Amino acid sequence: MALPQDIRDEDRRQIFNINQGWSYLEDHLPRVEDLPRSTKHWEKINLPHTWNRTDAVDQVPGYRRSASWYRKSLFIPASSSNLRYFLEFEGVNITSEVYVNGFLAGGHIGGYLGFSVDMTPFVKHGESNTILVRADNSYDPDVIPSQKSDFHIYGGITRDVRLNVLPVCRIDRLLIKTPSVSKKSAETIVDVALSNDTPLAAAAEVEVFLKDPGGKEIARKKVPLSILKGTSHTSISLPAVRNPRLWSPSDPALYTVNVTLRRPGQVPDVISDRFGYRWFEFKEHGPFSLNGERLLLRGTHRHEDFAGYANAMPDSLHRNDMKMIKEMGANFVRLAHYPQDPEVYKACDELGILVWDELPWCRGGIGGDLWKANTRRLLEEQMLQNYNHPSIIIQSLGNELYWLPDVAGGDNMDSLRAMIRELNSIAKKIDPSRVTATRKFTEGADLVDLVSPSMWPGWYSGVYKTFEKGINDARKAYKRFFHAEYGGDSHVGRHTENPIDGDGMAISEGWEENIKPQKVRNIAQLGDWSESYIVNLFDWYLRISEQADWLTGNAQWAFKDFPTPLRPGNAIPYINQKGLVDRAGKPKDAYYVFKSYWTTTPEFCYIESHTWTERSGPADLGREVKVFSNCDEVELFLADASQGKRARDIKAYPASGLSWKVKFAAGPNKLRALGYSKGSPVTADSVEILYSTRKNSEADHFELSSQPLPGGLLLVKATAVDRTGQRCLDYNERIYFTSDGGGALLVDEGTPTRSSVIEMANGSAQIEFKPERGSRGVIEVRNQDFKGAYLIVNE
Repeated sequence: MALPQDIRDEDRRQIFNINQGWSYLEDHLPRVEDLPRSTKHWEKINLPHTWNRTDAVDQVPGYRRSASWYRKSLFIPASSSNLRYFLEFEGVNITSEVYVNGFLAGGHIGGYLGFSVDMTPFVKHGESNTILVRADNSYDPDVIPSQKSDFHIYGGITRDVRLNVLPVCRIDRLLIKTPSVSKKSAETIVDVALSNDTPLAAAAEVEVFLKDPGGKEIARKKVPLSILKGTSHTSISLPAVRNPRLWSPSDPALYTVNVTLRRPGQVPDVISDRFGYRWFEFKEHGPFSLNGERLLLRGTHRHEDFAGYANAMPDSLHRNDMKMIKEMGANFVRLAHYPQDPEVYKACDELGILVWDELPWCRGGIGGDLWKANTRRLLEEQMLQNYNHPSIIIQSLGNELYWLPDVAGGDNMDSLRAMIRELNSIAKKIDPSRVTATRKFTEGADLVDLVSPSMWPGWYSGVYKTFEKGINDARKAYKRFFHAEYGGDSHVGRHTENPIDGDGMAISEGWEENIKPQKVRNIAQLGDWSESYIVNLFDWYLRISEQADWLTGNAQWAFKDFPTPLRPGNAIPYINQKGLVDRAGKPKDAYYVFKSYWTTTPEFCYIESHTWTERSGPADLGREVKVFSNCDEVELFLADASQGKRARDIKAYPASGLSWKVKFAAGPNKLRALGYSKGSPVTADSVEILYSTRKNSEADHFELSSQPLPGGLLLVKATAVDRTGQRCLDYNERIYFTSDGGGALLVDEGTPTRSSVIEMANGSAQIEFKPERGSRGVIEVRNQDFKGAYLIVNE
């Protein structure tokens, strides 16, 4: 990696990543001149960084909403005066001030978006230059999103930072427009923003090159011009591209525009960007079409968060999230509820994932004049920064806008509608090709192109069998309708033999006879949060969606578990557990339900479930075993005995017909599923189930055990057992892990194995422990029912 000390003394664009070697001071001092009197110590860190990495999910209510300081020294070699020095920040939450050698050089109001600071006037050549950044995520009612949002507003320099060394005459930005696209021809217009920091106009020439996805040059055009002092713009139309390769989820073909600025006797300034040719339409009352062909939008949502990192994620983790979303067969993602890291959009372009991008107006209602000015500006910045991404088809203007107003009158409907109307006009002026939308603001459905009402059948309201009626009603009610957000929470490892059914009825697990089913009035509050229930809900939704030929599409909430300050009572405190994967990206059962509907290759089988390895029931009672697969047929084996081969049919429920009633024997039982394609076996899955024909009695105590993990860690398992030592599969109470000496529990990450406070799942919970060699330690688990069980390590 090139370093700032490698800056060449020439009039050439030079870009340096400066994430490494920063110092961090957790002190909210308001002024740079106050720093010398701080009593706290600077800590060495690298970027990205947030001070909320762990406190967002620790057991202390609230999280740090304050300011901190960052410091870095940059040596700038002695060089000619015709270079400009800019600090480029991809995002600082939520407001920032940037100082260079003690002078305020710039800053930004609003997180989640990039900005640049011109440090040239304050640079000392041939010396070390001190950069100070004050980041602040304090409560500010004039900056979106509202603090009442159901996610954390992290603080820090949460994305990459670069030092850009630029010529005095340079290219600032490219906006690549494709006003007309068809299968036969595509038009391309490149708007080029130029800067001239000299006192006089400069004679120059701009040349634009267009390259196809294979790197072959297919068009070029030169334009002579005079660059005036300050900022100027020029628009260049390229020759039409014949028979363009169209961008789509199945073929995300990216073209490249290279723009060169030439001046007599000077090194050319060159920048490039990629884009795609595509056109799309949300037809009235459905469906959606891309490049003239119907496409069902199969989507999910993503928050910018990962266990152990919070939102200060490296690019590799951003990209891995998008890769997993693509691998489960999704072609659409709603980025909730704010613009995300540039690597996310880049990955979506390359992988072929369509994007709903969202202005971070989330809850809080409408504010005053300063709030309005900030919100307008943030929308403009967001759309310009993300302009060239072919993946983005929807620009959302907000989510749940009127909920919980931050100021008196903030939920006034006339004011809200007026603001949405204004934001819609701004969006259409910047990019009329993209569709505008809101979610859960149906009162403004006539002001935007696309609307998503709030519909959660089977979770926050109703039962999941009403899903089809719900989407049909919405189709009639709204001209253009998309279903964003559905699903429910699931606690990893929690299963039940008879989950609440699609009519909301709770049914006996089979131990008792003639038990009358009970209606569950509010499944979110009174349901069991089992993986079994949520798998059935998704299975039902997907079966209906895949067969609705009119449906625009929908997006499940959410791809990954994420923290929220509003849910301390959840099975993992402060974690919204609606993800298809846990907070560390490990798939739950539900991930494979989506994969079975949305993919054809590679072939796979998944027995529900690999976290359901202990079951029970009366002797000779068949227990349901489901296999989720994209194969033509699946055969299930119990030991070596075939339980039958089933043909997969998405019209069948559950599991597209891949369901068996299996009579387990007491003790270990090995299940194996064999997937067939065109009559030949192509994939397999297996799981071993310990089955009991005796129902456990009331829980009597906890037992602790451990097993080694890679990297020298221990996995400590707590089990609730009855007086005979049998695991209590019906025990799901909250427990508390602690340790004393011998190492440390890995906690405050909000995952099923790195949370010190957690609800049991079928009488079991686990936590990771990092032992300290040669030191004796004691691990304890307790709750209100049982005052303690102990495990000694390193004895």
